[in-house]
Amino acid sequence: MDNGMDNMLDMYLFETNSLLEQLDNLLIESEKNEEFTTDDVNEIFRTMHTIKGSSAMMEFSSLMTIAHRIEDLFFFVRENGIESLSSNDKSELFNLTFKSTDVLRGEVEKLENNEPLTTNIDNITSEINTFLNKISGKGEEPGPAADSGSAPAGTASVAGLPNSKCPYFIQMFFEEGSGMENLRAFMLVNALKDIGLDFEFYPEDVETNSATSESIIEKGFFVGLNSEEDMVTAVAAVKDQGSIHTYEVIHNEQKPKEEPAKTEDAPQVQQPAASPAPAGSAPKENANAQHANKQSLISVNLSKLDALNALVGEIVITESMVTSSPEIQGLKLDSFLKSTRQLRKLTDDLQDISMSLRMVSISGTFQKMNRIVRDMKKALNKDVRLTIIGEDTEIDKAIVDSIGDPIMHIVRNSMDHGIEITKEERIAAGKDPQGEIILSASHTGSEVVITIQDDGQGMDPEKILAKARRNGLLTKPESEYSKKEILGMLMLPGFSTNEEVTEFSGRGVGMDVVKKNVESVGGTISITSEVGQGSCTTLKIPLTMAIVDGMELRVGKSIFTIPISNIRQSIKIAKENLLYDAKGNEIVKIMDEFYPIVRVYELYNIDTDITQIEDGILIWVEAGEHSYCMFVDELLGERQIVVKPLPAYLNNFDIKNSGISGCTILGDGNISIILDVLNMYTAANI
Repeated sequence: MDNGMDNMLDMYLFETNSLLEQLDNLLIESEKNEEFTTDDVNEIFRTMHTIKGSSAMMEFSSLMTIAHRIEDLFFFVRENGIESLSSNDKSELFNLTFKSTDVLRGEVEKLENNEPLTTNIDNITSEINTFLNKISGKGEEPGPAADSGSAPAGTASVAGLPNSKCPYFIQMFFEEGSGMENLRAFMLVNALKDIGLDFEFYPEDVETNSATSESIIEKGFFVGLNSEEDMVTAVAAVKDQGSIHTYEVIHNEQKPKEEPAKTEDAPQVQQPAASPAPAGSAPKENANAQHANKQSLISVNLSKLDALNALVGEIVITESMVTSSPEIQGLKLDSFLKSTRQLRKLTDDLQDISMSLRMVSISGTFQKMNRIVRDMKKALNKDVRLTIIGEDTEIDKAIVDSIGDPIMHIVRNSMDHGIEITKEERIAAGKDPQGEIILSASHTGSEVVITIQDDGQGMDPEKILAKARRNGLLTKPESEYSKKEILGMLMLPGFSTNEEVTEFSGRGVGMDVVKKNVESVGGTISITSEVGQGSCTTLKIPLTMAIVDGMELRVGKSIFTIPISNIRQSIKIAKENLLYDAKGNEIVKIMDEFYPIVRVYELYNIDTDITQIEDGILIWVEAGEHSYCMFVDELLGERQIVVKPLPAYLNNFDIKNSGISGCTILGDGNISIILDVLNMYTAANI
């Protein structure tokens, strides 16, 4: 593909995915209310009309055909009223629409993965047509909706195109009552001329003939383009015209001109009010307000943001190397120091902005769980509601993409064997007959805490321990396992509490994969549960993985760094305050609790003169369900660190399980190892 087609494909995928996501949310809410409203029907019709037209323009025939059939279906419902359908018909309509959107989403995923589209879609189209024939009482397939005058208000049929050989047209309608439509059209013409486009426009005498305003109000103002590149450029210019209410891109395939064309032969792309649309395409009642607070939005490929972050990281490192250069230490350079302080401020601002560009709301991931719960309710015949809290919480885009599957798996577990099988069981336990799953997110400093909680039957530690015994997973006497440790066994490879394999769980592949995925983005996972009351899975995820606040510390001649988010406190203790547990391990008492001590120099065999507890310093750290103290020589100070991945060949030595997660470059050019607080605890075997 050339660059123009690449841009069009990116725009198509973004807008189609957004429309399908909005459509899923609309369907779920409508199904909860057990009814389609008139607005719902109109919105679904407009959405399918848009997907149909844009798919046709891109020549994605499977997507176009399915969307067209659904458009026909909702055109009938719109014309005859939703009340004309029986309750069984409405239920079937919901299921069929959900099924159709799944097929559309599957086709879009193929495009994203550069796979060929499905060539035979007869099953889904026949299903739609059969249902439409059933509710319409007709024995034959109905004609296209556009032939029945179904074009949405504010659009024109392709038969109204000017008689021109231009392959592309943009048809625009100005805001109702804006006045002087001919002069507004002429202003657009001048704007397109200023950017050097070669184009045609109709009516052609808008500058001198005020009577053309009536024609523009009725039929729209047309701009004809001769190439895809010019069309993309012209659309961008149209978006900047605040008085334009809506527009369509039309692929001109009418030959001969006077023959009325069907919708498939002349696809349209309409930008609906509900889509992530260009400025100026909002409904009339919001358009003046939107123009007054107009924002310019742009879609950027994630790889470009990755490159930007990498560059900013190098700037941070270089700035640190310049200001920490040993050649200038001890010199009195007031002007230089003033400039370096300003450089540090600008570097910090640049870093904050570059990081904010990657931050996206977690709402998209959360809202997808509505569909999971809806489908499983029907499959398992369980009455469950999903409550979402904190969906506006923002997190790094790459991390959001990585935690979608773990969250989905946990929600499925809660639906499958968390919530009781029957309402009678819940009533007997004194619970609401309807089960509840609560999905929440919140910020806590430099991380996001995500919880998936259900009010189901909970998990019995005795059963988990018995299963672990049968599978040979116990490493110490059963009496020595705490409840937290027992629940942690659920995340061991091959462990499953389900006695039967179902469509959703019980195959022995599950929570261990979830744990691995969460830890791959620097997060932690923990489980709590009470028998008869429910379970809660907690994910603690870093906001970003690129640049974090870290604390430098020294052990011997080695410099290490740990994330500030893991540090609770640093303390010095006297020798008499050092205690020992029953096994002889060193522990220390802090705030009426006892915590084990990990001597870093012993763990990594580092030579150091600081071996007496009173000579060094203890850092009280916490990660996941583990909390302990690290013994180091000294703290060197806090600084922002650019996280660099370890070379791939080090994976052969299982280095991550030794408590090392990455590295960073210091101001003097040396390398500092970034310690993984969670895996250090495991590596220390305490």
